[in-house]
Amino acid sequence: MSGFSSDWLHLRTPYDDAARNKAVLERLRDWRVRQGEIGMLDLGCGTGASLRALAPLLGGRQFWVMADHDPALLKAIPDHTARWAAAAGHAMAGDTVTGKNFSASFAPQQADLSARLDSLPLDGVRLVTASALFDLVSADWLARLVDLCRRHGLGCYAALTYDGRLDWTPVDRLDTDMHALFDQHQRGTKSFGPALGPNAADAAAAAFRAAGFTVETGPSDWQMEAEDRDMQEALLAGYVQAALDIAPDRAGEIEHWRQRRRFAIGAGTSRHRVGHTDLLAVPSA
Repeated sequence: MSGFSSDWLHLRTPYDDAARNKAVLERLRDWRVRQGEIGMLDLGCGTGASLRALAPLLGGRQFWVMADHDPALLKAIPDHTARWAAAAGHAMAGDTVTGKNFSASFAPQQADLSARLDSLPLDGVRLVTASALFDLVSADWLARLVDLCRRHGLGCYAALTYDGRLDWTPVDRLDTDMHALFDQHQRGTKSFGPALGPNAADAAAAAFRAAGFTVETGPSDWQMEAEDRDMQEALLAGYVQAALDIAPDRAGEIEHWRQRRRFAIGAGTSRHRVGHTDLLAVPSA
C-alpha cells in the first residue's frame, strides 16, 4: 500500500526518475531480455510511476498488475499514463501503451498488501516491482515476499528504499537529533507491522541472498539543490511531523529547527540529500 497523496507522488516523480541507479537498471534489462513476454506485479503502485519508468527500458511485450490499497490512486492510473504517453510520443489505446520498442498493458487491482501475498494474481508474472515500499514493511512481511519469489521463481526490483542517510547544507546544530527522531518514527508500526525503516535495504539484500538469489544493489539518492524549494519544504514538513510524534515535549526545539531550515530554503542556500538504495534480486541460474 502506498498511503500517499497523488500530489506528493507527482512532486517526487522527477527526483525518483533521476535517482534510480543506472547500474541496477542495466542488470535488470540484461535479465529481462532473456524472458520474452513478461508480466510484472507492481506492489504499492500508486499512480503507476514504476510502469512509466521501466516500460521503455525493459522493452518487448509486457503486462502489469498494478496493486495498491488506495482506489483513488488506482483510478488515476489511466489519466497519468495517458499524459505521460502523449508527452513521450507513445500511443495509448485503452489499457495498453505502445512505444518504439515496447507494448505494455496494465490492470489496476485494489489489494490489501499487508494480507496474504499469495492472493495476488501471479499468472505469467516474472518480476515483482516496488518503489519506496520496503522501508515501510516489517521483517515478517519481507520474509513472506522473499518466500513468494523463491517458490514462484520471480525476480524482484525494489527501488528507492530509504536507507537512513540524510544530509543538509548548511548544517544545523539540531540536524542529528531531528534525523534520529525521524528514523525512530520510520521504525514505528505501520500497516505492515513494525517497519524496517532505514534498515530495510540491508535486510532485503541479506534475505534474498540467503534464499539463493543473485542480488545487485546501488545507491539511488535524491539530491536537492537550492532551486528545489518545494521538495525540500515537503520533506521538512514530514520530518517535523515525525519528530513531533516521537518527542512532543521538544516541540519548541523542533519549531526553531524548522524555522531555521525554512529560512535557508527561502534564502536559496539550502541543499538536501536523502539516501536510498535500489535492489535487484533474481533467481540464480
